[in-house]
Amino acid sequence: MDRIRILIADDHAVVREGTRQFLEREDDLEVVGEAADGEEAVRLVGSLSPDVAIMDISMPNIDGIEATRRIKAKYPKVAVLILSAYDDDQFVFSLLEAGAAGYLLKSVRGNELVNAIREVSAGESVLHPTIARKVLNRFTNITRETQKQKTQDILTEREIEVLQLATQGSSNQEIADSLYLSLRTVQSHLNHIFNKLQVSSRTEAVVRALKEGWVTLDSI
Repeated sequence: MDRIRILIADDHAVVREGTRQFLEREDDLEVVGEAADGEEAVRLVGSLSPDVAIMDISMPNIDGIEATRRIKAKYPKVAVLILSAYDDDQFVFSLLEAGAAGYLLKSVRGNELVNAIREVSAGESVLHPTIARKVLNRFTNITRETQKQKTQDILTEREIEVLQLATQGSSNQEIADSLYLSLRTVQSHLNHIFNKLQVSSRTEAVVRALKEGWVTLDSI
């Protein structure tokens, strides 16, 4: 089994050590490095090539937002999973726009973190519907007519259906069941969506759809 390679970035050594010890109990997870600040996180992503970078927000030198932005610019295939004590709107918006694939609070249980790592590594989204709603409310200044024209210029009707279900927080399997498609077909549609929108994760695709006004409050 190919193990998921993980980098942990947090300025508190005890948090890094505790997270590492917990994650390394899982056979399919491997912690390949730790970073004490955002600048080191970006550097280690380049040298260690992790699949997932677990990122705190508040760190020395450069914060988690800027580190996420630089990582996604240089290494777009690396999934960034935010693990923070903060859920302020400004942090949520900034990190999702920077390309984070998921956002968890440090109050989550260990098994939730493990599942989130597996999900973002597989291209799934760890974007709670509440957060999606916050983002939607920020980007609601595009008319439905413009929305329809712009969406159809880029995505097919089936791809729009898949993206709408992804925005609701549905997993790939749930999307497949809803649309009576195979799991492989859903994964293919998502790959096409990623390529067309020039993103590398479901979360980035969802944020783009919300920002452009392609997804409405009714559809969520």
